Amino acid sequence: MFFERPGDAPEDGNAAAAQEGERAILVTLNLDGDNEGIDPHEFEALVTSAGGTPVAYIGGQRAAPNARTFVGAGKVDEIAALVQAESASLVIFNHALSPSQERNLEKALKCRVLDRTGLILDIFAQRARTHEGKLQVELAQLRHMSTRLVRGWTHLERQKGGIGLRGPGETQLETDRRLLRARIRSISSRLERVRRQRGQGRRSRQRAETPTVALVGYTNAGKSTLFNALTEARVYAADQLFATLDPTLRRLEVPALGTVVLADTVGFIAGLPHSLIEAFKATLEETREADLLLHVIDAASESRDDHRVEVESVLREIDAGERPVLEIYNKIDLLEAEARIDRDETGKPVRVWLSAMQGAGLELLVEALAERLGEDLVCETVDLGPERARLRAALYAMAAVEEETYRDDGGTQLRVRLPRGDWDRLLAREGL
Repeated sequence: MFFERPGDAPEDGNAAAAQEGERAILVTLNLDGDNEGIDPHEFEALVTSAGGTPVAYIGGQRAAPNARTFVGAGKVDEIAALVQAESASLVIFNHALSPSQERNLEKALKCRVLDRTGLILDIFAQRARTHEGKLQVELAQLRHMSTRLVRGWTHLERQKGGIGLRGPGETQLETDRRLLRARIRSISSRLERVRRQRGQGRRSRQRAETPTVALVGYTNAGKSTLFNALTEARVYAADQLFATLDPTLRRLEVPALGTVVLADTVGFIAGLPHSLIEAFKATLEETREADLLLHVIDAASESRDDHRVEVESVLREIDAGERPVLEIYNKIDLLEAEARIDRDETGKPVRVWLSAMQGAGLELLVEALAERLGEDLVCETVDLGPERARLRAALYAMAAVEEETYRDDGGTQLRVRLPRGDWDRLLAREGL
């Protein structure tokens, strides 16, 4: 199966090269019992997002991967023929390859070979904009690279020799590995400091009783577009995979609730490399510690149910599977559907249908946020006599008083709003 060509090639070869990325052959096998990440359309979108130009697609089915080359000998010959015919410089597998499989394939195909993990890492490297994001990507790349160093240094597996080259008996490969380990330790230490700083920020928000809401979802579900629509931020949003990599926090004012901190996070994808999850631990803690997760789903996608299951799987992997979730079905403008709130049998909002691009249903989302985050709030009108002046002062000190009305008998009527835990502690302290 081949991709359609993007039009007639220009007569000027240099102009064509400038318009096209690296010409790539794409390979996906349907392995018995493991169909994770085999969506060819998503795979093509990943390659395009990385700047590549898919020129051919090869599929197939095997009971299990070949230990030496992942695919069988016949398939290797088929790929090699396509590399020659299409003048391709890169073959990308929609699977994780071992270092030895990459080396064997490169030797047989006489071109570079990249697996799914390397492809995603490359996209992340292009998208990282902040210092923290770049550190996280570099850490994931170094961990991935550490098992593949031998590919570039096989000619230096013997000790150095000659005038000026005699050293402590360390091969070039060993030196490279040692330097790589030192760099990994250095980046890990710096990211640990970032993690502690984020932790301090979260504790400050918790002391101020400021709820945190994190946007999560499959890549390209529209999280950043929704984030911009709600907060009037200018986070980069585009119709491409992993358009957002760096986490962004903004304040959102929710009527009858107050200030909420909204966090935009990196999108998930099927077969997300574990090394990336480890490297982005500091960022993903915003998800683990959030008071509410907004799971943004592309309502118009044919794979929306599979994507929802995949996101839920990643949330469990990062220990966020028990966080409260409000599902957001985005892009309803592509379905010509109406904005609405779906509720469970108790009347609690569980799903909001909206279009972040068109702005339809945003007010319903804010309404649902107020209800879900207000579940642990006490909103009451209390009558206080003159003898309860200390309780009145405590409520004012906690900024819990929304309105006060004076009575003729010298007492007051207060409309208060505060977290239930604070209310219970206050009443216990007053002996009520």
